[in-house]
Amino acid sequence: MIWRIAPLTACRVTELAACHIASWREAYGTLVPEHVLAGFDLDRSAITWERRRADGEHRIPVAVVADQLVGFAAATDTELEALYVRAAWHGTGVADALIEAAAPGSPCTLWVFGDYPRAHAFYRRHGFADTGERKVDPFTLLPEQLWRRAHR
Repeated sequence: MIWRIAPLTACRVTELAACHIASWREAYGTLVPEHVLAGFDLDRSAITWERRRADGEHRIPVAVVADQLVGFAAATDTELEALYVRAAWHGTGVADALIEAAAPGSPCTLWVFGDYPRAHAFYRRHGFADTGERKVDPFTLLPEQLWRRAHR
């Protein structure tokens, strides 16, 4: 099936929130403790994403296949805040298209779980490099690394 990239609209916010939660479970199921993954709340997540959609500061492209949302990205001028694609669509180019739609060649940063080599390889391929800065994610209590992409 063919996918397309479109901006997030209000009618797709809950679908994006559901995609976000499902993507976390698929991607981080072996990394993040189950009780943390179980803590996601669809309604709260949808409210957060609607706030980001409406604030005018975020670019939030979504990937749609046959009217089903299969991935999304969210970025400001300086930070790539999210990039998630359902597991069935990994390796198809959807994530590549989403990162370019959200942060088209711009210099930006993002936080990546320190123990997630799949993401490290993906972001390295897109011109990001580990800055050496570290922190603990307050939601998962897992270590994160700050990555930066120079202007291309």
